[in-house]
Amino acid sequence: MCLYSYSPCYPFPPAFLSFAIVVIIVALIFIFVVGPRHGQSNILVYITICSVIGSLSVSCVKGLGIAIKEAIAGKNVVGNPLAWILLLGLLACVSTQINYLNKALDIFNTSLVTPIYYVFFTTSVLSCSAILFKEWGHMGAGDVIGTLSGFLTIIVGIFLLHAFKDVSVSLSSLAVSMRKDERPAANGVASHYELLHNESTEDMEMGLPFDSVSRRNGAMTSSLDH
Repeated sequence: MCLYSYSPCYPFPPAFLSFAIVVIIVALIFIFVVGPRHGQSNILVYITICSVIGSLSVSCVKGLGIAIKEAIAGKNVVGNPLAWILLLGLLACVSTQINYLNKALDIFNTSLVTPIYYVFFTTSVLSCSAILFKEWGHMGAGDVIGTLSGFLTIIVGIFLLHAFKDVSVSLSSLAVSMRKDERPAANGVASHYELLHNESTEDMEMGLPFDSVSRRNGAMTSSLDH
């Protein structure tokens, strides 16, 4: 089973083996050295472990997909040690990834963990896929720019969703706010008329007690004359 077009047919290219070794070393350092010291206070520790291990898990999934495809084609995949190595690697990577992701979610806020984890994980997966399968080498400049633009758009969208998830915004509230903002500027005469109407109403309300007092005074004067 060949996962990479290389002559002679090696299971993995040397560049990917170097990348995998670096990823494993970094993960072990973060798990046994950095995690116990700073895992409870720094949000990037557990997220980094999940992200770098996640790149290997995605590669194992792609390798198992190729193995299943060859098995359907009639090739003997069960007897190939590489298929079992990929399966065991996938189980180990997914278990580690779920464990430390749950730790990060238990300690830190979900609105912070989710976007940071998405950025780190997607970057690691894209780097791993580019090294293992050399997908970027067969893409044109327009495809590369489109992929990077889509990646950045998704990152910004996830950040905005989690940053403003507690803000209550609806179409009705936007319409009411727009009407309130546009009313004074739409018609200056109407606003001036409302101001005059309010002043006249206040004068009438203030004048009512004096009128009643004058009526009572007049009634008292007429009664005294009689």
